Amino acid sequence: MEEVHKAISRHSQNQNEDVQRFIMLDNRREQEIEKAVLQCENGAPFSVEEINLITIELNKLAGKVNLSLRKTVSPQMVREFVERKNESAKFPHSGRQ
Repeated sequence: MEEVHKAISRHSQNQNEDVQRFIMLDNRREQEIEKAVLQCENGAPFSVEEINLITIELNKLAGKVNLSLRKTVSPQMVREFVERKNESAKFPHSGRQ
């Protein structure tokens, strides 16, 4: 019985470590997305390579601990986000009652 308890504890500890790593990577991914958005807003060249490398790692972990998968990000997605953000800044109340 003791061996089963140790195995369950080890499994729980490993899952917790994977979840903590997922959270850390997800935060890092968000920082990289914000960096790309800022560079795009400023008309500077930007890359989504680091975002997508982190996304691959996140999705590996997500499969292990049953968390949501993240989508890869294309340069077009960043540009479209910036365009929508700029449009909503120009017309903050459009479409809202």
